[in-house]
Amino acid sequence: MQAWQVHENGEPSEVMRLQDVETPTPGDGQVLLKVRAANINFPDVLMARGQYQVRPPLPFTPGVEICGETEDGRRVIANPALPYGGFAEYAVADAVGLLPAPDSLDDAEAAALHIGYQTGWFGLHRRAHLEAGETLLVHAAAGGVGSAAVQLGKAAGATVIGVVGGAEKVSVARELGCDVVIDRRSEDVVARVKEATGGRGADVVYDPVGGEAYTQSTKVVAFEGRIVVVGFASGVIPSPGLNHALVKNYSILGLHWGLYATKNPKLILRCHEELTGLAARGAIKPLVSERVPLAGAADAVQRVGDGTTTGRVVIVPSLEAGSQGNKSQESGAAV
Repeated sequence: MQAWQVHENGEPSEVMRLQDVETPTPGDGQVLLKVRAANINFPDVLMARGQYQVRPPLPFTPGVEICGETEDGRRVIANPALPYGGFAEYAVADAVGLLPAPDSLDDAEAAALHIGYQTGWFGLHRRAHLEAGETLLVHAAAGGVGSAAVQLGKAAGATVIGVVGGAEKVSVARELGCDVVIDRRSEDVVARVKEATGGRGADVVYDPVGGEAYTQSTKVVAFEGRIVVVGFASGVIPSPGLNHALVKNYSILGLHWGLYATKNPKLILRCHEELTGLAARGAIKPLVSERVPLAGAADAVQRVGDGTTTGRVVIVPSLEAGSQGNKSQESGAAV
């Protein structure tokens, strides 16, 4: 079979190699899955660079989220068991972690439903307890993680403010359903949030960026507000001033979604049922901006790492090289 492998750490476009390798053999409690679609996540970038908390042995195949097909023809969502990741024709996954792919979503959309939307659901509902009528601020609102949070926030009845970088991403965020969109490259984020909220600020801030975005969050979070820290795409891990949290009465909530797989796996199943229901009603639909063939994976992973993409970029092995580029409106991804 063909699979992308990382033999040394570095930038994805430089260290990922497409090779002919042996089809992996599942271990105890594992299954072999034909990869129908593999969603690119930022951890794939970090693993290639050797900067992620999980460091699979070299060489390894990246790809932590797929829509796959079992030997008996079932369409499932899975997190592949590294080093046999999803950027390949076949992947290995733990049988206990398989989830049914919603009938309302195609393969690429189903591949993008799991990590980002589960993270959003746990962050907004389990950790921040977002309520209808509250204001939600989402950083990187046009990205893969942010777009999921926007849709989940709207589905929960919140007023959503999206922060993005660039005019193209402003349009994407509006199509997703943001009530207010702020372009951080040309606007003062803090002033615009205060203006949009009448000076009160945001009840919940969803931050997958860190760095300056986190600093802005502390300036615009409302009294008894909640900042949900879900990642550091900026590459800068902030050092929060706890005295500031004390004098403004806000909470700083960390979220490492992967822990639930061992700490409370039943919640993952409950969340998937909720997400499946929302997808069936059309309340959420992963924003798949591109579908690329297997041959284009390294370039696509690099672009995700560079922050030049919107929504989700999904690798579809059955696509022929040169047939990439399905836009979100073509796949019905915009809500």
